[in-house]
Amino acid sequence: MTATYTFDVFSTLDGYGRPGSGDWGGYWGKQGPELLDRRLALYEAEQRMVFGAHTYRTFAQLLAPAFEESGRDPWVTRMMHLPATVVSTTLEGPLDWPDATVESGDAVDVVARLKEESEVPLRSHGSVSLNRALMAAGLVDRVQVTLFPVITGRTGEQPVFRGAADFDLDLLESRTLDGNVQELLYRPTLHA
Repeated sequence: MTATYTFDVFSTLDGYGRPGSGDWGGYWGKQGPELLDRRLALYEAEQRMVFGAHTYRTFAQLLAPAFEESGRDPWVTRMMHLPATVVSTTLEGPLDWPDATVESGDAVDVVARLKEESEVPLRSHGSVSLNRALMAAGLVDRVQVTLFPVITGRTGEQPVFRGAADFDLDLLESRTLDGNVQELLYRPTLHA
């Protein structure tokens, strides 16, 4: 049996994965207790994280051990303490991240092997380029989009699905958090 792979991503209504310039702040200023509790619940289960090199570098810089854990949202601390695989041809271990290893090679080959070998589900938060390639290869079982109620047409960065293949999405679950943030879980199928 192969492990389930979930691409977990934050997005604005217009499809951007990062606030960019301006005064948006984390979560585009829309976080509340339901969102933070839900994120922690998603990360409490045993699972293996999968990151691309760029996302790993960004997280390692932003979430560096120099920052006190008490200053992080609990789900982020939990994510950092899950076993992780960083797919990269440029990084070498050891990494400055608890229980993280580097796998060199083609991301599709690495993740296909991980899916076969892992006894726990796989989850990737962010890693947009990596996950677009994995989706095109049919390796992403679930796309979980946390949709924030903002439009960042002038300031948004990192379009989540720009350049991706075409997919049909079957909605598996949906919920509203804090009255205005949507969490949508889909099963993607390459559109023929």
